Amino acid sequence: MPPAGPETQFRKGSLTMADNSIHITLVTLGVADVQASASYYEALGLKRAEASQEAVVFFDMGGVALSLFGRDPLAEDAGVPAGGVGFRAVTLAWNQADEASVDAAIDRAVAAGGTLVKAAEKVFWGGYSGYFADPDGHLWEVVYNPYAPLRDDGSMEL
Repeated sequence: MPPAGPETQFRKGSLTMADNSIHITLVTLGVADVQASASYYEALGLKRAEASQEAVVFFDMGGVALSLFGRDPLAEDAGVPAGGVGFRAVTLAWNQADEASVDAAIDRAVAAGGTLVKAAEKVFWGGYSGYFADPDGHLWEVVYNPYAPLRDDGSMEL
């Protein structure tokens, strides 16, 4: 994820929350076929959580869980229409330790059935990133950010 503007730099400790009461704990993707999507994410290396069921699959991603749920039932639950395609103004980021790892992750995502959206390249803010879409069209940015190194547990140091 790039900084807010070209003049902004990521520095350790530069982004803080005054109130730590808001924690994103679960990201749910509405998908056409829960089990097919689960197989795709398993091909990327994720492991199904024991709480998974036929209609919903969970993956523990180290502090935040990824959930796959039917697109139509998810829209119904939220009280919104299920239609809509194209850019949804949301991307998920998968940070990597270096540029070669970005390329390898994108290659793996495409080999598993995803679609290359934008080949990885050096970007204006000093990092290296590219995009793929999962089989349901959800956009993932795969990125190396030299201003936010990864900790041993894979989380970002901001």
